[in-house]
Amino acid sequence: MAAFQEQVVYQIYPKSFRDSNGDGIGDLRGVTEKLDYIRSLGADYIWLTPFFPSPQRDNGYDVADYCAVDPMFGTMEDMEELLQEASARGIALMLDMVFNHTSTAHRWFQRALAGEKQYQDYYFFRDGTPDAPPTNWQSKFGGSAWAYVPELGKWYLHLFDVTQADLNWENPTVREELKKVIRFWQGKGVKAFRFDVVNLISKPDVWEDDPSGDGRRFYTDGPRVHAYIQELVRDTGLSEAVTVGEMSSTSLAHCLRYTQPENGELSMAFHFHHLKVDYKDGDKWQLQPPDLSRLRELFDTWQTGMARGGGWSALFWCNHDQPRIVSRLGDDRRCWKESAKMLALCLHLMRGTPYIYQGEELGMTNACFDRIEDYRDVESINYYRILSSSGLSHEDVMDRLQARSRDNSRTPMQWSAGPCAGFSSGHPWIPLSHGRREANAEAEEQDPLSILSFYRRLIALRKSRPVIGKGGIRFLFPDEPGVIVYERTSDTETLLAACNFTSEERILPLSGEWASAELLLDSYEQPPEIAFHSLRLKPFEGCALLKG
Repeated sequence: MAAFQEQVVYQIYPKSFRDSNGDGIGDLRGVTEKLDYIRSLGADYIWLTPFFPSPQRDNGYDVADYCAVDPMFGTMEDMEELLQEASARGIALMLDMVFNHTSTAHRWFQRALAGEKQYQDYYFFRDGTPDAPPTNWQSKFGGSAWAYVPELGKWYLHLFDVTQADLNWENPTVREELKKVIRFWQGKGVKAFRFDVVNLISKPDVWEDDPSGDGRRFYTDGPRVHAYIQELVRDTGLSEAVTVGEMSSTSLAHCLRYTQPENGELSMAFHFHHLKVDYKDGDKWQLQPPDLSRLRELFDTWQTGMARGGGWSALFWCNHDQPRIVSRLGDDRRCWKESAKMLALCLHLMRGTPYIYQGEELGMTNACFDRIEDYRDVESINYYRILSSSGLSHEDVMDRLQARSRDNSRTPMQWSAGPCAGFSSGHPWIPLSHGRREANAEAEEQDPLSILSFYRRLIALRKSRPVIGKGGIRFLFPDEPGVIVYERTSDTETLLAACNFTSEERILPLSGEWASAELLLDSYEQPPEIAFHSLRLKPFEGCALLKG
């Protein structure tokens, strides 16, 4: 069994984590300042979102130089110090490699704009006229996925923002350039890598319109994606590192191929199906209550499918692109602590490697911004314009942004109840969350029943019970509304995780042998009522039981 299967990753969005110099922007020295806090959680890896030089059009995912540090975050010396200090505490760093596209400010793209054919072949440039893009594909941030350059008489592909030009992995020179980036950071001591939207890197052989969609079916899990990842891993020794791929709109079959050890690709994969259960008709910006039956079904399908096929999942509720889960699937008003703990328990006891996004362990909530001026996210600002122009009222659009904006996760980390939540001595680059201010590290450190304390116990439990890392998984009660219940089993013990996602009490029939089981964790201060043949769960309660 690989070590990462029993470990935990803590994700940091540096810009919002901790500002060490008072300029209102989090930085690498701020991360170093908080290493003891992260170690106290029990995390083994820190995933840093991009800190590379960038125009920050997409908050760093528009990279202008893969082998340098943006001055807003510090210096290369700061990065080397962070690596050294983290290693001294038994923590490895995971860097975020954005290899599907570069910023249009990258020197490669700038040389392409200057007319150099060699660098135009680093991207997807196509001849054409201003009124006829090569295909009707849509950008994931809204509008056409093609941008016209009048000086060249050419279009270039950008599946994301217009300033994020897609790299041409069909060009072997591009693949060699990206291998050099991996080797550079390996030389600095980096032992883990996360690959952004890596399943989009292989584009189709034939470019054509999509008459019924936005084009994603032509480039998602493309024709040579597995060969390209295998080549990257083989030629850089990444098989000795921990690697995770972010998979956009992928399938179970592909995730198995990406993560089965014998294929020589990735350690684990992120997929997002479970975070679309509150999308109406599959549209992120159309709101509906979460479909809890669908959530349970998706967990069952993916957990059991990955287990049968020998693949491995990256488990997560939150990240820098997702709303805060306690506001999304929990009750962040009446059952704030209980639902935050329940959601953590539900995820961390599954089969896979858990990821904690900064502030999730405190129960941080959505931003609740009520002015468009408070938003910084390019996607949110684009969709404010798109949705407003479709005829929706300002109030309706703001409701959607409050529920869906990526800025919900990007408000400053709440270290204390003091000025700027202890994040900075200056003016933060983005406003503080308007949600619960008691969700802060200083207050929760003093409370043995806090969400933070619960996370520490949960991570310690994962590391002390091999059944969580190694055991099989089986989901129970498929017809019980609003609950997710599963068993983890090994040769010597069985763990039961039972989670109520509703505001109503739930009574689950259990076999009598569970009446004498050991209660490992519960999201309430009062443990659940376990009768001889039933388990009574309070609203948003999660509990874990163990029997030998």
